[in-house]
Amino acid sequence: MSLPEAFAGPPPLEEQAYRQLRQALVEGTFTPGDKLSLRRLAAALGTSPMPVRAALRRLAAEQALDMAPSGTAVVPRLTRAAFLELGEVRAALEPLALRFAAPRLDAATLDRLALLLPRHAASRTDGKPEEFLRADREFLFTLYRRAEAPLLLGMIESLWLRRGPLFWEARWMLMSRPAEAAHRHAQILEALRAGDGAGAAAELEAEIREATAFLLGEIRFDGDASKAPEVLPVLRPGR
Repeated sequence: MSLPEAFAGPPPLEEQAYRQLRQALVEGTFTPGDKLSLRRLAAALGTSPMPVRAALRRLAAEQALDMAPSGTAVVPRLTRAAFLELGEVRAALEPLALRFAAPRLDAATLDRLALLLPRHAASRTDGKPEEFLRADREFLFTLYRRAEAPLLLGMIESLWLRRGPLFWEARWMLMSRPAEAAHRHAQILEALRAGDGAGAAAELEAEIREATAFLLGEIRFDGDASKAPEVLPVLRPGR
């Protein structure tokens, strides 16, 4: 038996708690401002508070959570500037993943992505925001994983730790947009089928920027004045 096999087994409880909480943040299980009870999380995860506390500290170190002076973990409310920065970084990194993924995609993967388009449309018609966001996430992360760029994927996942709660809070706003503005997945898929990775990346960049601009105009962010704030422009490359 080799050394790695001898020590193979389930990950430590702290790692398990960390992975589950990280996934919950990415998926929007929590919303901005939520206070995360150590005892309730431990009960939900079926473990003791100690590994949960360690997992929360790791997530705070990744700036996915804030730690109150009392030690309570809080899902952060982004400022307008922080959300604009998040959109700009996403618009740079996520299209890059598409460029990497494009030459690695096979017909089966493209066909699997195509099946998500009617699911996405049906979720809007049926008023199911969980499915709406799930289909969006599945479409994009299928592509990001095919980039075979672990460092880039980790950076994107870290961005989605901050994106997830806010997009969940704004889920009904996002679903209220006209179908043609909801996303550009059909255009992305069409470009990928044509072998045009650069075109797919451009479509994704436009999708991210459009969603950022839309939410900047619809959401009150931390630090906003009581009246509707002036919407900041979404920066373009080179500006």
